[in-house]
Formats: sequence, C-alpha cells, structure tokens
Amino acid sequence: QVQLLESGGGLVQAGGSLRLSCAASGFFFRVNPMGWYRQAPGKQRELVATITGGGSSTNYADSVKGRFTISRDNAKNAVYLQMNSLKPEDTAVYYCNKNPPAVTFWGKGTLVTVSS
Repeated sequence: QVQLLESGGGLVQAGGSLRLSCAASGFFFRVNPMGWYRQAPGKQRELVATITGGGSSTNYADSVKGRFTISRDNAKNAVYLQMNSLKPEDTAVYYCNKNPPAVTFWGKGTLVTVSS
C-alpha cells in the first residue's frame, strides 16, 4: 500500500524558514522522480520543485527559485523541501508525490502558513 506522509509545516513569519519532510512507502522509491506540490486557498495545486531518482538533478518553479531546495535520501525513502526567505504567498498545503504525480498517491499534505 502506497503511503506518502508529509510533515514539518507550521506557522512562520515572513523571512523565516521551514523544512518539510515526506516519508514514502509501498513503492520502489529510489527509481522515481519526486516532486513537491502546493495548493493555496482558492487556487489549483501547482508544482514547486522536482528531483530525479538519483537526486542529481533538480528543478524549481520560478516563484521559489533561489529560496527553496529539494533533496532526497533514498536510504530513508524520504524527500525534503528546505524553504528559506518565506513569503506570505508561500502559504499553502504542501504535498509530495511522484513527478509526474500519481493520482492515487496524494497524501494529506502539511500546512504552511506565512504571516506578514
């Protein structure tokens, strides 16, 4: 049974940092490109960052480039998102999933709230 469990969200002031974690199980994690996605209130879910299976290549949405860093630890079946210089517009529920995402893989996400 596939499970993606996101954690690490919370309330932070603008300019602050958070590190999100995603624990994966139930599929062959290390061969799958992964991504972090987010959905802000009233908006569609969007792709924030991606990483290849081996972790050698990453990509970012323009809105987070230079502020967010995606990484993974295949020994732990985990993917991370380090978020620095957070802005109020980063407020959203953050999810991890494969890249491209698998519809049946979506977890509950973790809420990030950035206050101004």
